[in-house]
Amino acid sequence: MRKTTPLRAAAAASAALLLATACNSQRGQDDKDAAADGACRGQQTTGITDKTIKLGGIYPLSGPASAYGTIGNGVNTYFKYVNGKGGINGRTVEFVVRDDGYQPPKAVEEARRLVEQEKVFAVFQTLGTPSTAAVWDYLNKRKVPQPFVATGASVWGTDDKHPWTTGWQPNYVSEARVYAKYLKEEKPKAKVAVLYQNDDFGKDLLGGFEAALAGSGIKVVAEESYEVTDPSVSAQMTSLARSKANVLLDITTPKFGSQALAADAKNTEWNPLHIVNAVSASTTVLKPVGFKNVQGLVSATYFKDPADPQWADDAEMKTYKKALREYAPDSDPANQFNAYGWAVASSLHKALDAMKCPTREGLRDAVRDLKDVKVDMLLPGVTLSTGSDDAFPLETMQLMRFKGERWQLFGEPVDTRKEFGSPEN
Repeated sequence: MRKTTPLRAAAAASAALLLATACNSQRGQDDKDAAADGACRGQQTTGITDKTIKLGGIYPLSGPASAYGTIGNGVNTYFKYVNGKGGINGRTVEFVVRDDGYQPPKAVEEARRLVEQEKVFAVFQTLGTPSTAAVWDYLNKRKVPQPFVATGASVWGTDDKHPWTTGWQPNYVSEARVYAKYLKEEKPKAKVAVLYQNDDFGKDLLGGFEAALAGSGIKVVAEESYEVTDPSVSAQMTSLARSKANVLLDITTPKFGSQALAADAKNTEWNPLHIVNAVSASTTVLKPVGFKNVQGLVSATYFKDPADPQWADDAEMKTYKKALREYAPDSDPANQFNAYGWAVASSLHKALDAMKCPTREGLRDAVRDLKDVKVDMLLPGVTLSTGSDDAFPLETMQLMRFKGERWQLFGEPVDTRKEFGSPEN
């Protein structure tokens, strides 16, 4: 019989202690997992399994705002890239895109199809203020997450009756305040003419701009609106030119943005400082007009421009361009709408990672609890932050000016949350 020495006895005791500790640790982890399962029990898991996540998106692939359809391509490319690396927490992503033609009734039809037939986990990226407003009652009633809508209307962050809906890009009121701040500093006696889309999008940005100018020496001397069904805005631009304003604020979607820029370039007797809102600042809007005709154009942004050489060696930009070549070879990497799609999909990835429960409720809560989350396609210093009473993930913008064949950033980033407070103020 083998004699037990003090050393062997100590070793045996140590092994027993380690085994007991390991067992207790595993029991503790099992208890935690059981508690987590209990917390998640009863929540909605439609559209998500241990291996897959099914998402839906609604974009105007046709109609007057079809230029925005490219965003869906950027989103899809990001998810294909992530799937190639093992997915999100081991789940591959299927992204189903539907076309609403920028028509709210059609958006409702497509939202119902995504929820009731496709049975998606979330309706991610409904594009446009009218379309998003048309579907958010339905989605919130059905308790389907509507994260990171592709519109900057201030209502997405100020309304407290739609907890399943959140914005993403900086809201239009805050964007307007950035332009107002710039004019107060650079043209304190400016006379401004405004072209705006006659819907909640255009009125939101215009209202924010006018409110931000209150008490200053800057005056809005002329306003002209247009409908998305109008063939052109040439008549409106002719009318605005008669005002002799020295600043033109251009609140348009891409088709009408190109028309306004072309009309401005054609009228050589009127040379205002032309400010175009961020949603029409893509070079795809400017290029048909001719880059030589849009020199000095001013706008604002919050994500990296793939055409800007300062990001040539940026790791995320290299990944983005490589992924487009592999998964969407017919796409233009320099198109800012592709980069926008990549950035917002990356943002959703962060929210999905942060879910405490792999459920619709878990995603709803995750997008409302983001704390300075870094997304590599956003400009340095721009992060995602939300709270229970703050559904505006992005609040920082930087001005840019068009020079040569690309946009150039200037000035310092403006944290609109810190500088101006809530858009309700």
